[in-house]
Amino acid sequence: MQADPENRTFDHKSFLETLTQRPGVYRMLDAAGEVLYVGKAKDLKRRVSSYFTRSLNRRIQLMVSKISNIEITVTHTEAEALILENTLIKSLKPRYNILLRDDKSYPYIYLSADPFPRLAFHRGAKKGKGRYFGPYPNAGSMRETMQLLQKLFPVRQCDETFYRNRSRPCLQYQIKRCTAPCVGMVSEEEYAIDVRDAVLFLEGKASEVIDKLVKRMEQASDQLEFEQAARFRDQVIRLRKIQKKQYVSGERGDLDIAACAVGAGIASVQLFFIRAGRNLGNKLFFLRCRDDQGEKEILSAFLGQYYIGKQMPADIIVSSKPDDLELLQEVLSKDSGHRVRIYTNVRAERARWLKMAKHNAKLSLDARLASRAGFESRLEALQQALKLDEMPQRMECFDISHTSGEKTVASCVVFDQQGAAKQDYRRFNIKGITPGDDYAAMEQALMRRYQKIQSGEGKLPDILFIDGGKGQLAAAERVLSELAVTGVTLVGVAKGRSRKAGLEQLFLSHQQAAIILPEDSPAMHLVQQIRDEAHRFAITGHRQRREKRGKSSVLEEIDGVGPKRRQRLLKQFGGLQELASAGVEDLQRVEGISRKLAEKIYHRFHSE
Repeated sequence: MQADPENRTFDHKSFLETLTQRPGVYRMLDAAGEVLYVGKAKDLKRRVSSYFTRSLNRRIQLMVSKISNIEITVTHTEAEALILENTLIKSLKPRYNILLRDDKSYPYIYLSADPFPRLAFHRGAKKGKGRYFGPYPNAGSMRETMQLLQKLFPVRQCDETFYRNRSRPCLQYQIKRCTAPCVGMVSEEEYAIDVRDAVLFLEGKASEVIDKLVKRMEQASDQLEFEQAARFRDQVIRLRKIQKKQYVSGERGDLDIAACAVGAGIASVQLFFIRAGRNLGNKLFFLRCRDDQGEKEILSAFLGQYYIGKQMPADIIVSSKPDDLELLQEVLSKDSGHRVRIYTNVRAERARWLKMAKHNAKLSLDARLASRAGFESRLEALQQALKLDEMPQRMECFDISHTSGEKTVASCVVFDQQGAAKQDYRRFNIKGITPGDDYAAMEQALMRRYQKIQSGEGKLPDILFIDGGKGQLAAAERVLSELAVTGVTLVGVAKGRSRKAGLEQLFLSHQQAAIILPEDSPAMHLVQQIRDEAHRFAITGHRQRREKRGKSSVLEEIDGVGPKRRQRLLKQFGGLQELASAGVEDLQRVEGISRKLAEKIYHRFHSE
């Protein structure tokens, strides 16, 4: 049912006269036919009438003034109307609705069904044979769990191509993060033990794993296999530490916690994920809303848009009771195939977690309103430009600086969702390479950086930018492959043909064609900002290293030449340049300089 599309001025009175009182969905359209707002109602006539018969705030008055047409879809039940409303909001994205912009699939940890199973990052349809654990709130929390697993249980995480083409163990075997099944260093039975322990851990049964490890430790000790017993002991210690950090006391089930804070037309929703008693982390959502919309209405819209069509836990804790609580529970239970309960009044640990979620939502909203909207818009633009599944949480960029191959320095700068994270910046003094070989310098810097991260010192980025074209990108690919680093988007930032700022080309790993963004693209501005910061940090480090050498006399590097002898030599010859051109006999004439020491000084100046 719809109003007359030829009327530019909407005649709401005649339209309301024939409007049904049954449940359904209404769509308000402007003169151009674009949808302004989508809503659902138990009684369509009463709900739509309210827009024309009651006092409205300025924003709603503006929307109503633009209405040229209203389309109606009648449904059998209010529950059907809720599902249809959320479907239309996701597809049409009306300007005046509360919009949940983050509607992607969430990451899982995948355990393959191979003889030597692999643990891997997974997003999308679950087509592969094996088990899936999650969902995780974002790629960062999933990678953190993968790193924990690698420390605790040496189950391989490399991809199939890397695994099937090994002739020797990789670095992961050397640092005891893998047992090298690729080259037969472990039997299928021994490997299966680590796989079973990893599965128990992912199922939230860490205590059971600890009990088993303690028994194995005692058995190994009784059999005088002390090295093996020490390995089990270390696993137990790590697991107990993780238990203290990761587990919700008293919780052993699945639940989500959603808290909302509202202000200045923006709503911040913090969603915490608890799976099998483990806190998998949280996800932040920002929703556009009207000034007159409170937490109850926003949470109602959020829960419907977020959960319908997705896996969901049996329990959801919220900071405010939605007006349509019973309807939401009915729809979510039917959609998920199991009973879903939404709580507001909770006690003990659940109350503590809800309080924390509320606090996080308020802090996030304050930070958003304070100053970071511009930076976040550039992050969103970058996500779209690189076709990422989610907004990047952490980005790193590497650059190389040297003078004719001398004193080469590599820089690593880090950006997170607040901007530059300068406390995480690193510099690397490059040694042992052919002077001027930028590829080798890049490989060395990346190897040193990510070898430490794979060993548990730091976090992997979502995006790794390399200042350079396909050559530098290939060098980075080799390092990440050797270290079995997965789940990181690799991007080469190459200058255009004219080498003019704004004409950069972006090369993605395993993609031939370059991405060329417009000069005014917010995504390009962000890439330039990160690349320029890496360039600045590298040049600064190189200059400091060069100046340090210039300030320290070459004489300081010669054994046997102390401060007094250096002073005499410089005074006798009038400076370092004249000293460098002196012969052995000339040097020997200076007080305190023997023939042997004179030869050593001479060779130091003439050996380079």
